[in-house]
Amino acid sequence: MHHQLFAEHALLPEGWARDVLLQWNALGQWQAMEAGQAAPPQVPRAAGPVLPGMPNLHSHAFQRALAGLTEYRSHAQDSFWSWRTLMYRFAAQLGPAQLEAIATGLYVDMLEAGFTSVCEFHYLHHDAQGQAYADPAEMSLSLLRAAQRTGIGMTLLPVLYQNSGFGGGDPTAGQSRFIHSTEAMLRLLERLRPACDAQSARLGLAPHSLRAVTPESLSEVLTGLKALDASAPIHIHIAEQTAEVDACLAWSGQRPVAWLLDHAPVDARWCLVHATHMDAHEYQRAAASGAVAGLCPTTEANLGDGIFEFKTWQNHQGAWGIGSDSHIAVNPAEDLMLLEYSQRLSLRQRNVATNAHQPDVAQALWQGAVAGGAQAAARPVAGLAVGQQADFIVLDAQHPALAGLSPDQMLASHVFASSRQSAVAQVWAGGQRLVQQGRHALHDEAMAGLVQARRDLLQA
Repeated sequence: MHHQLFAEHALLPEGWARDVLLQWNALGQWQAMEAGQAAPPQVPRAAGPVLPGMPNLHSHAFQRALAGLTEYRSHAQDSFWSWRTLMYRFAAQLGPAQLEAIATGLYVDMLEAGFTSVCEFHYLHHDAQGQAYADPAEMSLSLLRAAQRTGIGMTLLPVLYQNSGFGGGDPTAGQSRFIHSTEAMLRLLERLRPACDAQSARLGLAPHSLRAVTPESLSEVLTGLKALDASAPIHIHIAEQTAEVDACLAWSGQRPVAWLLDHAPVDARWCLVHATHMDAHEYQRAAASGAVAGLCPTTEANLGDGIFEFKTWQNHQGAWGIGSDSHIAVNPAEDLMLLEYSQRLSLRQRNVATNAHQPDVAQALWQGAVAGGAQAAARPVAGLAVGQQADFIVLDAQHPALAGLSPDQMLASHVFASSRQSAVAQVWAGGQRLVQQGRHALHDEAMAGLVQARRDLLQA
């Protein structure tokens, strides 16, 4: 059985196409994209341009309930590290039901904004005392249930976290909920695999960072993962902070990205999250490895991380995608806008994030982030192409920010000129319509659950 939608304009991998009949099968996979068609009778018409759904390549779901609560000065010079202390305090109170409620609200937010899949970098494994739950997968299953209920695609990345700093320092009390032995992590992956398979979620692994995993543990867990699934995605936080770079140099004599490239089999399965602080040689080598740079512009700005040298990465043909990370903002258009604006402020130029093939900034940004995000997710969500999953967004052509414009102008206005108003009319994932007139069917219930979970945590 084929499912169909007629779009006056659709953004295909090769660019904008006119009068496109989009067809997908009962499994939610694209079957055909036929441009230049007359609108068939009885086939629904899209209310505006159709875009590929955006993968969100980096999420810590529980931090959505913390967004906006750390915007006050607690130290003479606040930084990522002072923010992390507050985050640990908040995380210490969180239980499985609260995590599921927060994630459900977050995933509804994501879908309404145009994120159709998420890579969940999940490190909050144990109870408040740092002990494993009766089912060690309890917290992970809370995230899978939230994804299944909302309909968002999921790449689950359980985090291996063992140490407090480079060289194997003992974890702090605030990290006790994160800690796994390598053996326990591999058992967790085995436990989660059938649960992921049952809902078409992808399972991977996230060594948290070079601070949190020793070289020996990193090698051991990668060997174990290869035996379980040699194609599994691997994500790692790296070079986010200058203090991290300095500490890595003191420990090893190398910068973090250089060390990782020399000591791990980094390839296209890997996502280097943030990678903010690289030197020229690291940019060249990391791009050549095939790894995706996982950029989180709104979180990186919120935490004062620094500015990724996007143009340098592009010059080396590096793959990249975007994530909402701590969810200070949950909107792909806003993250793409901030990515471009950070480059303009740094370079004092305009229209930076283009390339030799695409001078249109918004289109270059959207298509680049979809391609890299799909690679990082290790799922077939790379756009409006046969064989990919039918994840797509319909913009509202009558929205005041878009009305009367050409499709490329509509996309540019959606990214740069929507004034924090969503111009998203519909969102589909796996061929299922999840958002209609800008709202998810679970919107009210999901938001109430998120608000209650946050209230309970703050009272605790």
